[in-house]
Amino acid sequence: MLTVGLLVRVHARPGKEAEIESFLRERLGRIEDDSDPPTWFALRIDCATYGIFDAFTEDTGRQAHLTGKVAAALMERADELFARPPTVERVDVLAAKLPA
Repeated sequence: MLTVGLLVRVHARPGKEAEIESFLRERLGRIEDDSDPPTWFALRIDCATYGIFDAFTEDTGRQAHLTGKVAAALMERADELFARPPTVERVDVLAAKLPA
């Protein structure tokens, strides 16, 4: 059962929206074979705000993900792509419905 998650918001530098979308789509290909996180979403919230939501069965998976490859790649390009540093919120999953 999914119990914890991460909600990450990033704000695009003007003109960097397409690069952010491409970056997020590429991340999916790199984590599809990983067991953690079991659930991962890349989001467009508005024309310049993007997000990542992922959920985990336990906090150790969430903690490991914060120091993993996707997080490192995100921070590596933060100054280039984002108008301000990403916000990372640790969240609790209260309920979820996922495909079987």
